[in-house]
Amino acid sequence: MAAFVEPHFDAYHQSGASNMTVVDKAYPEILHMIHPHWNQFPPMNPLWHSMLGFAIFMLGMVSMIGNGCVMYIFSNTKGLRTPSNLLVVNLAFSDFFMMFCMGPPMVVNCYHETWYFSAFACEVYGMLGSLFGCVSIWTMTLIAFDRYNVIVKGLAAKPMTSNGALMRIVAIWMLSLVWTIAPLFGWNRYVPEGNMTACGTDYLTKTPLSRSYIAVYAFWVYFLPLLTIIYSYTFILKAVSAHEQQMREQAKKMNVASLRSSEAQQTSAEIKLAKVALVTISLWFMAWTPYLVINFTGIFDAAPITPLATIWGSLFAKANAVYNPIVYGISHPKYRAALYKTFPSLSCQEDSSSGEAQSVASGETQNSEEKA
Repeated sequence: MAAFVEPHFDAYHQSGASNMTVVDKAYPEILHMIHPHWNQFPPMNPLWHSMLGFAIFMLGMVSMIGNGCVMYIFSNTKGLRTPSNLLVVNLAFSDFFMMFCMGPPMVVNCYHETWYFSAFACEVYGMLGSLFGCVSIWTMTLIAFDRYNVIVKGLAAKPMTSNGALMRIVAIWMLSLVWTIAPLFGWNRYVPEGNMTACGTDYLTKTPLSRSYIAVYAFWVYFLPLLTIIYSYTFILKAVSAHEQQMREQAKKMNVASLRSSEAQQTSAEIKLAKVALVTISLWFMAWTPYLVINFTGIFDAAPITPLATIWGSLFAKANAVYNPIVYGISHPKYRAALYKTFPSLSCQEDSSSGEAQSVASGETQNSEEKA
């Protein structure tokens, strides 16, 4: 906690001066961490802090409930304890603790309209946010690649074992930890963001060392995962499309309209998988692109960055922890069934006559594991 020293803006309140800046609201203990760039901006409207605090509180509650359910059900349902689903549990774990560790401090800071804790807490906050975000990103990437391996390569693919999944999870955490502790040892640093309610990487210091971290980190934690996810789902869609074409040709040879039931024809595997791919890639892009834009804008001086603009990076990245349980959990039919059985009030169980709304990629992965 910060030493309970009043922020040094009381003089401004007493004089009624209008030239107060966002930095003037900060506690003395963290002033050495704040970049001079922020001295030119007035404090954010208190309404923004209230809205941001409320949004983070709601996102935190929904995320912890959703990811908590995913961890509990996937871990305690025998039919869901597969190697591939260990990655889903790891994703839920990292998302849960992202909001558990990031949400409450940010709500407190929004209430005080500045960073309320110590300088060291700011560094820990920035590191944990980066760590959990990095783990979530690479877990989503390996989930996509695992589905690619099972669906595209088919029988030629080497099925992932439980030990293999655990090794991947350990590798994700170790590599993410290496990346995120680097700023604590001088390769870049963690500093208060312009809104003064969160801490992140320093994208305003123009030294080659600081800039190189942002550039290299962006490649390994944004561009490479994004391209891998796009590559995986592109070839998954092609494989499923080719399979659907073979089924149609076989149906012609057998003089039947389709090898599928009329119910399944209405929502083909191609269409369902295209929706899954589009949703997955779009949500991933929406979650992490604002942070990338803010960081690259800072290191390349592409445009002025205001304190208000910096809130969107935090908001969109944390929202990712809310919809991941929906994309990777609720889209799984066996998970929905287990959720309905365990927590009826939280489930979205469909009438069996309405057809399956499951993720085709998840279904294919599950089927392959059961056959293996």
